[in-house]
Amino acid sequence: MQERTTSTGLAVVEHRALRPPVTPNDTVPPESDPGTVGVADTVIPGDPNGVELVDSPPAPPWPPSIIRPTPWSGWPTEWDTPNWWGRVEALTDTAWMCIDLNSSLLSTMPPYLVDAAPSLDADWLTNPDPTVYTCWEEFAKQLFWDYHLGEAFVVATAYYVTGWPARFHVVPPWMVNVEMDAGRRVYSIGTLDVTGDILHIRYQSRVDDAHGHGPLEVGRARMVAAAALMRYGSALASAGGIPPSILTHPDELTAKQSTDLQNQWVIARMAGLGLPAVLSGGVKWEPTQVNPRDMALLELSQFTDSRIAVLLGVPPFLVGLPSGGDSMTYSNVVSLFDYHWRAGLRPKAASVMPALSGWALPRGTTIEVNRDEYIKPGPYERAQTWQILIDLGVLTVEQVQEMERYSVASPSQTLTSGVLQ
Repeated sequence: MQERTTSTGLAVVEHRALRPPVTPNDTVPPESDPGTVGVADTVIPGDPNGVELVDSPPAPPWPPSIIRPTPWSGWPTEWDTPNWWGRVEALTDTAWMCIDLNSSLLSTMPPYLVDAAPSLDADWLTNPDPTVYTCWEEFAKQLFWDYHLGEAFVVATAYYVTGWPARFHVVPPWMVNVEMDAGRRVYSIGTLDVTGDILHIRYQSRVDDAHGHGPLEVGRARMVAAAALMRYGSALASAGGIPPSILTHPDELTAKQSTDLQNQWVIARMAGLGLPAVLSGGVKWEPTQVNPRDMALLELSQFTDSRIAVLLGVPPFLVGLPSGGDSMTYSNVVSLFDYHWRAGLRPKAASVMPALSGWALPRGTTIEVNRDEYIKPGPYERAQTWQILIDLGVLTVEQVQEMERYSVASPSQTLTSGVLQ
């Protein structure tokens, strides 16, 4: 832009623009990369280093995130949050304690093989999957825990050359999709069909139902009642509980006057413990007519928890619930443990272990758990029993030493088929 003045005195502003030359510049790209101007003789589609991006199938979807419903501010205490995925967070403390007790006991009963060939590969008895578990007990506890809730899933991740599972682990039930197809169950995890690699152990099942069902399903009303009673007790305690007595004044008092009267009463009683109280001015002392024990619905809560324990096969006494009104009494702790084994633990072990045997072992070979550590009598009673059996010629001293685990250097041929008790 340039300004000039004409001969008549008029100021003129001139605008000038750049014009291209008559002969345009050469636009042929250089020989070196990238060479993206002009004729694209040197352009290579994709990455210049030689990596070409091609379409690939989408990655399999990850397991869905766990959504934990929580109440917001103002949520009524009598309302419960929805039980999505059937997670253990929905269990009451009594149900959790009973399942944990049964699962812990069953998982710590050592496994052993029965009628197993000496060449059988079964090192998974020590640890079914070292990349997931630290020992057999961790695997067994997860297996029995899920079984108590209705169904347990075990997926094989590696096989022996014989075709039997060599590595396997428990899969959470909410991750497995089960469908009925022409009378048979089809299993999938995400988009992956795992029907040929999975073991499904059902607590209670039917031929027309794809899933298993546990005892807490029929006891869901008691679970809801137990949870409601727990919330009721918490709300009662957080609200200050029930006062033991009430001071009544004939006049209407302000908040300050009520507090002063209350403080005077407490100070007077602390200063004269055991002495009779003296009241005047129309003030009256009245004990609370409501029994805190009845107000807390203690008997109803204990009865509900006891029924949950019985549903799970646990004597209520073992989880701290009163049993004074029970019709059956136990002579000693051993008889209580024996009843727990016979009525509660043994049926569960007799369902889970044969299912695992039929899936992971050849026909005719089974895996069992040694319950002796839980129900065996005291040393003196065992010594008397061994002495009688030795005198009758039923057992030898060496066999007794083996059963009492005094000599475990060599594998047992009578009980464990090469696997120690």
